[in-house]
Amino acid sequence: MNSDPTSLANLHDIVVPAPVPLWPPAPGWLWLLGFVAIALVWLALRAFSRFQRNRYRREALAELAALRAGEQPPATRLAGLSIVLKRTALTAYPRQDVAQLTGADWFRFLDETGGTAFNSGLGQALEDSTYRAANGNGNGDGDTGQLERLFAETAHWIRRHRPPASASENASTSDDAGENVSENKDEGTAP
Repeated sequence: MNSDPTSLANLHDIVVPAPVPLWPPAPGWLWLLGFVAIALVWLALRAFSRFQRNRYRREALAELAALRAGEQPPATRLAGLSIVLKRTALTAYPRQDVAQLTGADWFRFLDETGGTAFNSGLGQALEDSTYRAANGNGNGDGDTGQLERLFAETAHWIRRHRPPASASENASTSDDAGENVSENKDEGTAP
C-alpha cells in the first residue's frame, strides 16, 4: 500500500448499505394491517348476520315459487299465498302486533310495511280465496291476471318489508312494562 493519502491506489468503491427488508414492517404498517384485519372481520360478521336475519325471506320466496309452479286450483294457491304472508309476517314482527290482524287491517298492515297495494281491492280476492278453499269451492279457474298480480305483490312484500329495528327488544320491553304494571297493582299504587 501506498502511504500517500492522495494516491489513487487508496480509493475504494462507494459502499451501499443493505436494502431495507420488507419484514418485519415498521410499527405504523403493523397498526394499519391490524386495523384493516379488524375491519374485514367486522364486515364479514355483519354480512353473515344479515344473511342469517334474511333467511326467513329466502325460505318464504322459495315456498312462494313452489306455490306458483304448483298445479293446484287457483283458490288453493291463493289460500297458500295467504299462509305464506302470515307466516312471514309472524316471523318478522312481534306476534301481538300481527297475529290478530284480519281483513282491511291486515291489508293496511301489509301496505304500510311493504309498500304494496293489497288494500286497494287486490287483497279482497286473497281473503275470499281462504273461504272458497275451506268450503271446497276452489276448483274454479279464477282470474289468472289477478292471481299473477297477487303473486307479484306477495313477492314484493316479502322482499321489501322492513321489520322493526329489533322485534325481540320490542317484545321484551312490552313484557317488562306489563310486569311493572302488575307489580304496581299488587302494591296498591298507580302505575
